Amino acid sequence: MAVRFLNGEVSELCLGKPELTKVAASATIADALAALKTSRDSQVSVWVCTGGGSNGSCVCVGKFCAADLILFLCREENLTHPFKAFEAPVSDVLPKGLPIVRHLNPTSSLLEALDYVLDGAQNLVIPIQSHHMQRKNFLHRQASSACTHYNGREYCWLTQEDLVRFFLNSIGAFSPIPTHTVESLDIINHDIMTVPYNKPASSALSYFHRALIEQTSVAVVDEQNKLIGEISPSTLACCDETAAAAIMALTAMDLMTYIDCCGPPEDLVQLVKTKLEEKKLEGLAELMDDFCESSMASSISSSSSDDEYGFSKNGWPSRSGGPSGRSYPGRRSEAIICSRGSSLVAVMIQALAHRVSCVWVVEEDRTVVGNVTFAGMLRVFRSFAAS
Repeated sequence: MAVRFLNGEVSELCLGKPELTKVAASATIADALAALKTSRDSQVSVWVCTGGGSNGSCVCVGKFCAADLILFLCREENLTHPFKAFEAPVSDVLPKGLPIVRHLNPTSSLLEALDYVLDGAQNLVIPIQSHHMQRKNFLHRQASSACTHYNGREYCWLTQEDLVRFFLNSIGAFSPIPTHTVESLDIINHDIMTVPYNKPASSALSYFHRALIEQTSVAVVDEQNKLIGEISPSTLACCDETAAAAIMALTAMDLMTYIDCCGPPEDLVQLVKTKLEEKKLEGLAELMDDFCESSMASSISSSSSDDEYGFSKNGWPSRSGGPSGRSYPGRRSEAIICSRGSSLVAVMIQALAHRVSCVWVVEEDRTVVGNVTFAGMLRVFRSFAAS
């Protein structure tokens, strides 16, 4: 039965997927940010199109989220004049090397999708059959798929989370392996990234970039390597662009508080501004002031309007939020943990329930052992094809 699931078509997983928000690779980061902030998704697809009319073709070459912008603003060349960074093409923030977005045919097998993911892909762009064909082939199912029309076809994408959720829903077909411990399955990743709680958050910038590409997190630990919390791309993706200033100004511990879903306390916001002045990063300080002013103005105007988004005095899109002008709808910086003896199915449930791609494995005293990622979980199911 497990082999039958692996040979199933990926199009089965695409029914009901939301519409892709798309931007051209040549669009500015400001344009991509505006598209992102009006999207229902936490990321937008980036496309390159060649030719025109019926002879043209389009390829999705990557994705853009708020975490990409935040880390882009932290680049040395953007620290002094962060506003100019918004004028750069969105292609500048895409990672180099192996693509993290791959195209896949709708008739491709789930096994092929797993191979792409285990090769580093985070999102799989898949053409979907027309609505007429969906009704013909799936009369007993309601398809609410709303996908982007490109190349004369409809597209949506699947994430690693989608695949893990599918396997969890079909977990009985893979019994008894899912009840085995993560240690016995050898999926605990020991090549982890940690940063001491009292060290500057900026000292872990290379880790943040790597975590974004590998879909994992950076652990914040104490002197005994005990887990305090984490800084993850998924949390940064729920933040506004002022998080870049916080990264450059705060310790790892304070940064966790700043990016927490409840939003930063006002005294921490003031500390960021003070530290930026001490480091002569006036550009980032101006970015914070500009964002706060525009967000407060948007908050006032939104009391009589349904539009949640406005534009700063420099022309960049901004989101209205709470008292400090910030909105943090995402998850907390608290790390999700398990033990060596936790079963695979238990860890899958934890990850999906908390919408995280990384679960930390710790000892009873919270000493960090490693982590289990979506990719590690999927590797177990891929092994069924070879058995």
